[in-house]
Amino acid sequence: MNWIDRLALFDPLDFSAVMIILLLWLLLGWRIENPAATRPSVSVLMAEYRREWMRQMITRQPRIFDAQTISTLRQGSSFLASTCVIAIGGTLALIGNAERLASVAKDLTLAHQPVFVWEIKLLLVVFFLANAFLKFIWSNRLFGYCSVLMAAVPNDVADPDAPRMAHKAAEINVFAARSFNRGLRSVYFGLASVAWLGGAVLLIGGAFVTLFVIWRREFASHSRGILLEK
Repeated sequence: MNWIDRLALFDPLDFSAVMIILLLWLLLGWRIENPAATRPSVSVLMAEYRREWMRQMITRQPRIFDAQTISTLRQGSSFLASTCVIAIGGTLALIGNAERLASVAKDLTLAHQPVFVWEIKLLLVVFFLANAFLKFIWSNRLFGYCSVLMAAVPNDVADPDAPRMAHKAAEINVFAARSFNRGLRSVYFGLASVAWLGGAVLLIGGAFVTLFVIWRREFASHSRGILLEK
């Protein structure tokens, strides 16, 4: 059986569902990072607080608190990257035993599908998890760059290089957080893609539920309201 014959095993609704979840993932990410000026996202609001953090760091002595905070951020990205590796390994192992998965699914749904179909459905999960892993790894490295830049900020507040170096550290910090948030969104949509095992309709439903959850947290959450308080 060639690839054309194998792809024919999927319904048009399956292809539409995959396109929908990918488009929602990409468009939501773009909107969060490029919101309207009158309605900023939590990510954009936090970016400004990160810049203020670096400005305050210039006059803070000693800077133990700043070092501990950036270390905590690195630990978070490292933990999630490790979690993604474990999840990817588990999913690949499941792909290796797709025959057993197909047998269980047949017993539960009374529907028979070729093993290839289950493998492709699980590969969508792997795609999102792999993307999340790469984002978390890059985030961890950027937080490391940020820590070096923070250490390079002069201790003398009167030094004219202090604001410039603090600005560099702030921007790297913002980029690191952006990559971290992209990784989280990939994890969310990776969980939604598991719904495809139950059918294309469930995948579409899971994609829109995930869209609603992330959208609410970024644009309509109580935490956003607190960040906007004057």
